[in-house]
Amino acid sequence: MSESLEDLRSQITEISLELVRLLNERAAIALKIGAAKRKQGHSNLYDPIREAKLLKQLLEASEGPLADDALAHLFKEVFKTSLALQVEDAHKQLLVESKRATAVHIGPVSFGEAPVIIAGPCAIETEEQITEIFAFLSGLDVQIVRAGAFKPRTSPYDFQGLGIDGLKMASRIAKQYGLLLVSEIMDADSLEEALPYLDAVQIGARNMQNFSLLKAAGAINKPIILKRGLSATIEEFTLAAEYIVASGNDQVILCERGIRTFETATRNTLDISAVAILKERLELPIIVDVSHAAGRKDILLPLAKAGIAVGGDGIMIETHPQPSIALSDAQQQLNMTEFASFYRELKKFINEVKK
Repeated sequence: MSESLEDLRSQITEISLELVRLLNERAAIALKIGAAKRKQGHSNLYDPIREAKLLKQLLEASEGPLADDALAHLFKEVFKTSLALQVEDAHKQLLVESKRATAVHIGPVSFGEAPVIIAGPCAIETEEQITEIFAFLSGLDVQIVRAGAFKPRTSPYDFQGLGIDGLKMASRIAKQYGLLLVSEIMDADSLEEALPYLDAVQIGARNMQNFSLLKAAGAINKPIILKRGLSATIEEFTLAAEYIVASGNDQVILCERGIRTFETATRNTLDISAVAILKERLELPIIVDVSHAAGRKDILLPLAKAGIAVGGDGIMIETHPQPSIALSDAQQQLNMTEFASFYRELKKFINEVKK
């Protein structure tokens, strides 16, 4: 006796309901897989080799009547949906938003407590220059110094830095004065060679989305200062930091250094609102580079005060023994007298804010 139309439709309904249950069960497991990958430091959720192997297995197991191309189409949609769920879940639960178990440190200096001042010349030029400025900063109780050995410049004819030799020299002089050294590294290949000479690695604005460098930075055991890209949104900045943390290094300090707008009165436009938003959203410290934001000396102090007032965890600023003859960023570097005044006023402001 043949089954009635209603019986057949009832069977279809039961199977469809079971498919819904199984698809949701599959999706729940896919979410767990995504979370496990992120926990292990895998930033790439998509695994094409695994997908191709599974699809082949499914097609071999099929006994029809569905054709292979129809079955492949159905399961590719299932795979695509599972990946979309994992990506959405990752965005909801970014590691940089997770409650921190430990503070971020450069050497013994902790970020997230009292605001930290990082100072030094734009570029390492000579041994005399570095010795003079590091000795001066040490006398003011500055603990962390910045100095560029690799200089990404807009023009290929501008000073590009002294490279690893400059870094070795600056490291030796920093240790002589008990200072911690931060310097920018431009590519993953240079990272390993530079690490012995650095207490923290800076990733500059032009490299914020250099993903191979971000992943390499995530694989080392040194703190990273990540600068915001010239035209990067807050979301893009956040996800760049996520690359580092997802790759295994949670010692990340964000740096707001101004973004490119139509305004020409300053080198960039310091996005104070980004500091407040990132402090609210993320469990990472954020500092403000006032020198690159302003590109001029006269407004560095009010910008630094503003950065601290909205919750910034520190200020980065450039100072040089003789800014007028500096090989880069001459117009925005404070001389030592100017910096001493800036430092006193900012420390006074920080103490007032803490009361």
